[in-house]
Amino acid sequence: MKQQYIIPSALLLLLLILGLGYCRQQKDVRKILAENERLHNENRDLRRSLDQSGRVAQQISDRKDIQQRVNAQFVDRRAYFRQNWQQFITVSLSDYRTGFLGGIKNLSIIVRNQTDYPLENVVVTLQYLRNNDEVFKTEQYAIKNIPAQGQQTLQASNSRKGSKATVKLLSITSQAMNFCWATNKQVAPGTPDPYACVPTAPVPQNQ
Repeated sequence: MKQQYIIPSALLLLLLILGLGYCRQQKDVRKILAENERLHNENRDLRRSLDQSGRVAQQISDRKDIQQRVNAQFVDRRAYFRQNWQQFITVSLSDYRTGFLGGIKNLSIIVRNQTDYPLENVVVTLQYLRNNDEVFKTEQYAIKNIPAQGQQTLQASNSRKGSKATVKLLSITSQAMNFCWATNKQVAPGTPDPYACVPTAPVPQNQ
């Protein structure tokens, strides 16, 4: 009678061993997938950082050339920076991490000011996007006191969803530069200095 149970017991033991091996294999597979996702995110962030560093280096080189031309001309430096502010004031995002199932953390907003005048207030809009580029969440931030020829960084909030983020400028204010720019600012056509906070008086003609 005991021999009747030997084969079923052996089969049951074999199935148990195979089941444990399968579970262990699935655990290893999940671990490898998670590691691959982490490495993918790190490689993506590294490529983004290298691309951004290259763009910033090119912008700095271009600004130096412009700066040399400005120094050689008798112009109102404040007016020049106001009219060409896109070449000197930029906003970008730091490297950030995304979760395995989505979500963004360790995100900072960086405002760079390569003009010769400090900026009192810069307002930006930050959007968190899903994989299909659908906007999941939008937030607004104000970055204050960006020094001349310097930068300021502000920590942004984490997001429980989303795979990437984008940032755009909304407004910039610099009293020292007499500069007031905003995306919704109404400017009359033909205005020679549209972003001056206080319009400069015209130079009187000699009688």
